[in-house]
Amino acid sequence: MVRTGLSALLIIGTWATAGLTQAAAADPRSSAEPQASAGIITAMQRDLGLTKSQAEKRLTAEKAATALQGKARSAAGASFGGSWFDADSGRLTVAVTDSAKAGAVRAAGADARVVDHTARELDATKERLDALSAPSGVSSWHVDPRANEVVVNVVASEQGDNDVRAFVAKAREAGPVTVKQTAEAPRTFAAGTVGGDPYYTGNVRCSIGFSVHGGFVTAGHCGQAGGAVRGWDGSAIGSFQGSSFPENDYAWVNVGSGWWTVPVVLGWGTVSDQLVRGSNEAPIGASICRSGSTTHWHCGNVLAKNETVNYSQGAVRQMTKTSVCAEPGDSGGSFISGDQAQGVTSGGWGNCSGGGETWHQPINEILNRYGLTLHTA
Repeated sequence: MVRTGLSALLIIGTWATAGLTQAAAADPRSSAEPQASAGIITAMQRDLGLTKSQAEKRLTAEKAATALQGKARSAAGASFGGSWFDADSGRLTVAVTDSAKAGAVRAAGADARVVDHTARELDATKERLDALSAPSGVSSWHVDPRANEVVVNVVASEQGDNDVRAFVAKAREAGPVTVKQTAEAPRTFAAGTVGGDPYYTGNVRCSIGFSVHGGFVTAGHCGQAGGAVRGWDGSAIGSFQGSSFPENDYAWVNVGSGWWTVPVVLGWGTVSDQLVRGSNEAPIGASICRSGSTTHWHCGNVLAKNETVNYSQGAVRQMTKTSVCAEPGDSGGSFISGDQAQGVTSGGWGNCSGGGETWHQPINEILNRYGLTLHTA
């Protein structure tokens, strides 16, 4: 990617997913182009251990599963217990509490599994946990449709802490709960000012998420409403028009001063740019990739949805957990599945050398909150 003297050509405004680099806006591509760029295929091969044909086959299967979710859930009716994508079979699986509904789910095109608890029951259990005050040794909690329980993640070194034990005891009283260990406590991925092609606010570097008409979305912990935003070259982009953190972790920035938005995720010259064509939400189990200003492209799987993450600054709710790694400076960057926008990077644990997990705030929630329209190709 070549730097130009015109800031307007920079990743700016593009939802430069994660890490705007000094890249020029990508050329428009025809709607007939494959749902994922060669760069995403390459990243899936590297991070998921797939061959090129396996990655392409998986993306096709995931797209079909994503489109099937609504129909399959309707078929399950009140007995719906959640759904997920199974990478081995390449199919969507739907949990049901009524065995009579299993046939209707299969007729809709999905696999069915009979379970004890409905999604409504599990969500109610999680809401009771959300009402509790969690100690720092409790990392997060979410509904796991495959386990048909609410999973509480506890930092391994803190599992003997009295406050952690007390929280776990209350959690078990709230409903079907299981406890798992995690290696580290979650943290956000903002960073002090360093070189690169991100955006800056104060002395913080973060990454652009997705372009919307009039600006871009990013992480809320990167800046407060009214805060000025600068591009990689130091020129003014705009300012935070709305921001929420904790409780949520999203924000949006308007663009001006010669900057504009384009519907692409930048590849930093390592992979080709990816056009954004929509925001259909990928199911649990689907592959997902992230672009950030620090670590560029990395891929993994969707592990959980609607997870409450307990950062030191406070809990953030309705997050999606992935097996994708991230590091400081990646905050706010793009999560994409195929050609569909998924969310903006919030935080996680670990790094891209040893691995880890990362959460993102779902894109559709951000768009709805601020009345924004995603810029698509």
